Amino acid sequence: MLKDTTVENAENIGVLSVDPSLEPYKDHFIYRSKRYFEQKALIEKYEGSLEEFAQGYLKFGFNKEKDGIVYREWAPAAQEAQLIGDFNGWNGSNHKMEKNEFGVWMLKIPDNGGKPSIPHNSRVKFRFKQSNGTWVDRIPAWIRYATVDPNQFGAAYDGVYWDPPPSERYEFKHPRPPKPISPRIYEAHVGMSCPEPRISTYREFADDVLPRIRANNYNTVQLMAIMEHSYYASFGYHVTNFFAVSGRSGTPEDLKYLIDKAHSFGLLVLMDVVHSHASNNVSDGLSGFDVGQRTQDSYFHTGESGYHKLWDSRLFNYANWEVLRFLLSNLRWWLGEFQFDGFRFDGVTSMLYHHHGINIAFTGNYSEYFSFATDIDAVVYLMLANYLVHRFLPDAITIAEDVSGMPALCRPLSECGIGFSYRLAMAIPDKWIDYLKNKEDLDWSMQEIVHTLTNRRYTEKCIAYAESHDQSIVGDKTIAFTLMDNEMYTGMSDLQPASPVIDRGIALHKIIHFLTMALGGEGYLNFMGNEFGHPEWIDFPREGNSWSYDKCRRQWSLVDKDHLRYKYMNEFNRAMNLLDDRFSFLASAKQIVSSASDLDKVIVFERGDLVFVFNFHPEKTYHGYKVGCDLPGKYRVALDSDAFEFGGHGRVGHNVDHFTSPEGIPGVPETNFNNRPNSFRVLAPARTSVVYYKVDENAERESEEKAAAEDATILAGDSNTEV
Repeated sequence: MLKDTTVENAENIGVLSVDPSLEPYKDHFIYRSKRYFEQKALIEKYEGSLEEFAQGYLKFGFNKEKDGIVYREWAPAAQEAQLIGDFNGWNGSNHKMEKNEFGVWMLKIPDNGGKPSIPHNSRVKFRFKQSNGTWVDRIPAWIRYATVDPNQFGAAYDGVYWDPPPSERYEFKHPRPPKPISPRIYEAHVGMSCPEPRISTYREFADDVLPRIRANNYNTVQLMAIMEHSYYASFGYHVTNFFAVSGRSGTPEDLKYLIDKAHSFGLLVLMDVVHSHASNNVSDGLSGFDVGQRTQDSYFHTGESGYHKLWDSRLFNYANWEVLRFLLSNLRWWLGEFQFDGFRFDGVTSMLYHHHGINIAFTGNYSEYFSFATDIDAVVYLMLANYLVHRFLPDAITIAEDVSGMPALCRPLSECGIGFSYRLAMAIPDKWIDYLKNKEDLDWSMQEIVHTLTNRRYTEKCIAYAESHDQSIVGDKTIAFTLMDNEMYTGMSDLQPASPVIDRGIALHKIIHFLTMALGGEGYLNFMGNEFGHPEWIDFPREGNSWSYDKCRRQWSLVDKDHLRYKYMNEFNRAMNLLDDRFSFLASAKQIVSSASDLDKVIVFERGDLVFVFNFHPEKTYHGYKVGCDLPGKYRVALDSDAFEFGGHGRVGHNVDHFTSPEGIPGVPETNFNNRPNSFRVLAPARTSVVYYKVDENAERESEEKAAAEDATILAGDSNTEV
């Protein structure tokens, strides 16, 4: 459990000891720390505790109480209010609501003959009168399920009262898996996960895709587009109903089945949560509760500060008491009711700054992070959110999508950090795309690549990725398709020799993803299908493509067919993850780059006690290439991207022992080879990566002696056998 801190020690800014260069901004940290503690103290004073405050779903929305259902809705701007739905023929005259002094409307609907008056899975809406006398119908803000008529084009969503009988309610059977030492994340979108041009279901994903994820040695699944969003092509980022499971792929019980099955495979499940903005939709979204009232009576800021001009969406007022209750309860709901193991917070950069990062090129100058441009209300919300999540689930993982590089984002709350577990290393995919599109192979700078991969804040963990869903959407291409383009349609058959384009493409696909994983962070992320080089791009059905699902699916048959070369990229991806399983190099703080030669196009580094050698040269193979290392001894190949099983040319011998030689004067790095006290020589073929591990010679000797003793016992037994 997290350790509580008091307002009195809010001036203890621990991040300053981690990064003394933050000292000029101490007053900023003190101010936001005090704001955090003051807000937390107010919540505890008036709501009992932050944990109770964050269970607003037990009070708001629909809840069963003795002899009836109680419905509550915060809508201070409403003049009158009614509950309507299938249960009363959409006539609310007999179901008028009453408002208290806090703007909360309430109604109790008594049971009828011992049964709920609102049947399970029936439609409901909140009807209220605006100040101009107009009545409007809205989906309840805390609704837990919403549906739309699939047979009616452009139909509006309806809220659904969801309270299945015990026989239909899914009960979790498997405990949460232990938190992995380093997350290897499989980012997935359930709706586009089937091979057919249609929307896939939660149960199909659980039964068909989860086994693939586990087989590829991932330990975490990150699910996109879970919160209900009326516009499918928004990729789930224009949320309309925050407590509702997206109904396109099934029911809340179906999603529970998916998460439970993931847990049975030992997979954690993270949710892509969107608290940075909300859909601008009025008829079916939270925006419909904004009818021109003042900001303290609304979920959103008023005027320009409440609208994101690039996203065409509404922006929350994080200083509002009920907004805090709504968003914090939303996190608690998904963690508790659905057993999610953490969150990837979308759009954190937009939350952190009043300018939302629009037209801002962050240079790393600290003044860009700590000024009047910083949205302290949002920072305090994120601190409260991380406190709550880790209080409820100490092993929870929280990941921030922040492109700005905000210092202390991933430092503990006790140090006046914002409390995230990890941040996404968002500069890495941009660098790879820039190189692939704009540079010839011989113009690639190894030093620039290494700088991009290692340019992260000390003691703040990163999730590295070469490409995510962002790099696959329409208008862009996957790395594989950028590398091989149209030849992927004709040249992926393993029954014919690989063309130069395919040979280059597969080789670079493997080493780009592997280098990103090995050097770019403390965790790794891959988007669904990219592990085997899924071709083309993602394009959701829309008017511009005649509502086609053709590019909104995953063609698993490509990797399943043994005669196609996609299997090689998939096998290497599996081996990358297995290497971390075996050596835990992602979790190692020992990360030393000994060489990044722009002349040779070779990168050599150590992660943990492994030695990685990457040769990006398109033509040159280096024989007896000298590489530095820390520990003396005998080294062998742990992973080789050029192996036949990965579609390579099998140029590196795996049964060769590499013995180190001492370099320079012990303890005097400047006399060593590339500042390393030992070295050994390797074969480094063009466009390959080879990893070497240090052989435990004592264990090897014991194993050999044991095997010899067993052989002797068998021979002795044979000689004593009577004929």
